[in-house]
Amino acid sequence: MSCQILFDPTFILIFLFIFLLNFSTIEIVNGGFTVKLIRKNSLYAEHQNDIVQSPTYSDYAFTLMEVSIGTPPIKFYGVLDTGSDLIWLQCLPCPNCYKQKYPLFDPQKSSTYTPILCQEDECHKLVEENPSCSPNNECSYNFSYLDTSKAQGLLALDTITLNSTSQKPISLQSMIFGCGHNNTGFFSEEMMGIIGLGGGPLSLISQIGPSFGGKRFSYCLVPYDTNINISSHMSFGSGSEVLGDGVVTTSLVAIGESDPLLRVTLQGISVENTYFPLHSSSKGNMFFDSATTLTILPQPLYNSFVNEVRRRVSLDPVVDDPELNGRLCYRTSTSPKGPLITIHFENANVLLGPTQTFYLKKSGIFCLTLVGTDSEDVIYGYHSQTNYLIGIDFESKRVSFKETDCTKY
Repeated sequence: MSCQILFDPTFILIFLFIFLLNFSTIEIVNGGFTVKLIRKNSLYAEHQNDIVQSPTYSDYAFTLMEVSIGTPPIKFYGVLDTGSDLIWLQCLPCPNCYKQKYPLFDPQKSSTYTPILCQEDECHKLVEENPSCSPNNECSYNFSYLDTSKAQGLLALDTITLNSTSQKPISLQSMIFGCGHNNTGFFSEEMMGIIGLGGGPLSLISQIGPSFGGKRFSYCLVPYDTNINISSHMSFGSGSEVLGDGVVTTSLVAIGESDPLLRVTLQGISVENTYFPLHSSSKGNMFFDSATTLTILPQPLYNSFVNEVRRRVSLDPVVDDPELNGRLCYRTSTSPKGPLITIHFENANVLLGPTQTFYLKKSGIFCLTLVGTDSEDVIYGYHSQTNYLIGIDFESKRVSFKETDCTKY
């Protein structure tokens, strides 16, 4: 006796609905049965009691962030960069790469590595960075940075693994990143690439935010002279909020819908009790960039500010060293005892201590960590951000500051 199998259309529809809920993208390529399945990162419910974190380390005037990439996971030390979006690292083959101390990432050894083709949606997120196609129809990127560094390569998907407060690794599948094959610029041997944390769609925080309770993160940068073996950490999503006594908060400002920069409004700067206002009514006139060493002020404001600092420091500035390009520097064995400096953001005053005001430029010479510019790139840089727990919250559009010893955070 044979048994007849009946297919109820209602059952099939329910099955398909449940199936589609578990996958974010299904793409069938004509001419075959190739199916691209990208599973959604529904990790928030699994890790509500965890805070997602990543260790960070000082590399002189930059901060390295540790994540893992690929399957099996390989540790990746990238520059923590709030001023850009793309996550990228140096990959094999790399005919024009800067020297790094760690092995280059080999895509062929990761079972979860997937190239992104030019017609796919992920490639279209690069539209402002002039994507192009490789001879194999893979999505190419070409990035340039303010310091003239360049990064070129292919866009791809792979698993990125982060740490958590419970010490359990958290793996996120199908993360968009750049596999760099042509990279030049000011990179140390410790740097394997860059981890973009801006507001654009390709940044780490934009990709993982929905999985962990919101597009927000906090970080605590250690001073430039901290031993690289001393780590701090970044926190993401729920639990990363900067709270408690002493917190000051300013607004995060977007200039247009597609602006990826972390912009705030600078109102002026004080040297002790002498206040110098910024004569500008524009909102969002300064952006946070943890990968820019110095804080860059509009030239007229800087001129007034630096003259007052010079007047209050009881040392003779260095004037006979052409390498300093006219910057305010002092020849001394220890950091100058400079005046108290306050950065005035809208509704938030942030004090700069000695290590945030002067740094060792070269042997026996300390220079001011702030400079002037005639360009539109007004930046709150790395040195000014050190020893503050800083929270960036895209959900509430706020930037929060809490004075902290980041070497103990």
